Amino acid sequence: MFLAPGSSLTRWVSVSVRGLRGLSLFSSSESSSNWSKVVSDAEKIVGYPTSFMSLRCLLSDELSNVAMHVRKLVGTQHPLLNTARGFVYDSKNNLQMRGLIVLLLSKAAGPSHAASELLTKDMVSGIYPSQRNLAEITELIHTAFLVHRGIVNLKEWTVSDGPLKDMEFGNKMAVLSGDFLLANACTGLAELNDTKVVELISSAIADLVQGIYYENYYNVEDGLGDGLGDGVDTTPWEDQAFLSHGALLAKSCQAAMKLAKHDREAQRLAYLYGKHLSLGHKLNSDLQPFVKSRLGAMTSFSLSAAPVVFHRQIVGKEKWHQQLQEAKTLRNQLDYSKLLAAVKSEKGVSLAVDLCRYHSNRALEAIQAFPSSEARSALENIASAVNKF
Repeated sequence: MFLAPGSSLTRWVSVSVRGLRGLSLFSSSESSSNWSKVVSDAEKIVGYPTSFMSLRCLLSDELSNVAMHVRKLVGTQHPLLNTARGFVYDSKNNLQMRGLIVLLLSKAAGPSHAASELLTKDMVSGIYPSQRNLAEITELIHTAFLVHRGIVNLKEWTVSDGPLKDMEFGNKMAVLSGDFLLANACTGLAELNDTKVVELISSAIADLVQGIYYENYYNVEDGLGDGLGDGVDTTPWEDQAFLSHGALLAKSCQAAMKLAKHDREAQRLAYLYGKHLSLGHKLNSDLQPFVKSRLGAMTSFSLSAAPVVFHRQIVGKEKWHQQLQEAKTLRNQLDYSKLLAAVKSEKGVSLAVDLCRYHSNRALEAIQAFPSSEARSALENIASAVNKF
């Protein structure tokens, strides 16, 4: 049983999101170094680097065959190559973060009073085997969706991307590889023998599918909530970002508490930590091009990044379309330096920064109810690192 969290923070800005792909969190050298140290220290606490969590699956015969076929894509611009490289060399320490958080929360919460002594004897480094399995499952699901996101729209194919037949082959490999990882995750989920946990993680998978669908459905030039008139409403952005980026971690954190037979309050606090950390992580990632780049520098960014979404609401649909047209070159391509200057000229960036700090503080608030420990300190450091730019 945990103590109730401290006084709630006052939320003075309301907010809404669509997903940014391809940008890594903490792209500057100083922030990246700080983040890597926080992650490295946290991995020592849970027993082993989480980059090895899905090693059993990645070294299986099936995926070994996939890796051999992926070599055919070398020399093309297919996104599956970058995803595959991330398995081997994740310099930003982003790929396996979800599993690490699940393990840290499991260790911070410790054994439950409701758990039997026999169950407690199975703990390794203060974590139940079922919780370690859940961390692996979470990473497999996340990786499966990363692979699926790498499917290329062949209608937009150009010669510079590589031969068309190779791009088609890459799409087939992305579908089959993602399905294989997802199938393994579902098998592992069933082996946990907990219907509530199965229900939680299954709903997180459904949330991911829905979130990615909405990302692709909305037109980036029209966007979410344009032209509302009365200030900036960030709620649609947050709802969208939670589905595509936060639901899996939040519900996995809750499921970890359920596996250890912790009460509903502990499950709720774990869920809140995962939710707010995910949203803060996403906002920090979206903000990187806007807080680190210099005006006039050639920096690309997603038009569905949080600062851009908020900027569209501030200036209205008509002026946003005008700014897009002014930023287009003779080849009908976007000059991102002009668009970046336009976004920076309004308050969209500052609103995103404030929202990132809000979610970082909310994550810190939720974790305070857990007993003081090395694992809790690591979770606090991770939540604080999200707030660094």
